[in-house]
Amino acid sequence: MKIKAKEKKGIVEVKILLDNPMIGKEESVLKKTEVDFLTHVTAKVNGKIVWEASTGPFLSKNPYFMFNFKGAKKGDEIVIETIDNKGKTESDKDAIK
Repeated sequence: MKIKAKEKKGIVEVKILLDNPMIGKEESVLKKTEVDFLTHVTAKVNGKIVWEASTGPFLSKNPYFMFNFKGAKKGDEIVIETIDNKGKTESDKDAIK
């Protein structure tokens, strides 16, 4: 997972590149692999949710997200959490620049 967060004039721009194969049912049958995709992505700053998305197998491999929000400053920590279809969770964090 790669995270870039920059604050400019009170607005924080966040770019996230997630590492996931995003394999749906049809593709898993063709490739004879397990279904594996993200179901939920959440961004938190200072314990508050600033952005979230419900996802599914429709996304491309290693999905990229970009969003903006207000209410944070340089030096605050942004935490990105993901949940996949098997219930596995991952998280990563970065300081807002």
